[in-house]
Amino acid sequence: MDSRFEVGRRVRAEVLGAEHVARAEARQTPLDADFQRFITEVAWGSVWARPGLDRRTRSLVTIAILAALGREELALHLRASRNLGVDPAEIAEVLLHVAVYAGVPAANWAFGLARAELVEGGPSGNDGPAALQPGAPSGSSPPTGAGDVAHPGGPTGMPAAGGDAGGGSGG
Repeated sequence: MDSRFEVGRRVRAEVLGAEHVARAEARQTPLDADFQRFITEVAWGSVWARPGLDRRTRSLVTIAILAALGREELALHLRASRNLGVDPAEIAEVLLHVAVYAGVPAANWAFGLARAELVEGGPSGNDGPAALQPGAPSGSSPPTGAGDVAHPGGPTGMPAAGGDAGGGSGG
């Protein structure tokens, strides 16, 4: 039987892509090694590997939670949703639901990020929204359309907490 770490590493690579996992492992340091192991074993080897929900559903739930909280890791999970066959129209439905239960500013911010990642192609090889605008500081919001209200760092206007201690997204 595979260890929880081995299962987590495999699930993480299937969802986020082997390239992302390789980059996260390459950035790992002694400072965050235990944290990286924790993410792999608990988030990916325990929760994402459970049989109660399929991965598409877990992806949509994760997108809703990250959108509601304004976390920069949302960009990574929007990109990863493609690996699981999630249709952008399903994401739009989830974000409408976020608007009702978490607020219009949270959904507005998330729609801007989804538009950048799924319609406009998103940043290549980057795990956070800061790369959506050249020279933008970390935690910046994605470009918004006419009439949209930009919310630096996420829907609350506060810097979005996200990512991992290894310099990239822990997802």
